[in-house]
Amino acid sequence: MTAPSPARLDPATRTIVLVWAALTAITVVAWRLAPGHSDTAALSKGLVVAIVVLAMIKCRLVIRYFMEVRHAPRWLRLATDTWLIVLWATLLGIYLY
Repeated sequence: MTAPSPARLDPATRTIVLVWAALTAITVVAWRLAPGHSDTAALSKGLVVAIVVLAMIKCRLVIRYFMEVRHAPRWLRLATDTWLIVLWATLLGIYLY
């Protein structure tokens, strides 16, 4: 039995595959930005902000699509988004302070 082609996947499965591909791409980009893989020897503040923003995007995608929050009540979607913003803003603020 062969795997179905991407064009034959149902919309929900296609969405999950696209989100997984986006998560993989974000991981590779963040990895390439790290000091051991980029031209810089140390982390600049701009680079840290970029990596933190990428991490926040990854967290939101995982929560929405792999923890099924996209089908949850609106209050739960808003609560998770608010929690992510507060968490990552706090972490970034602590680092930059």
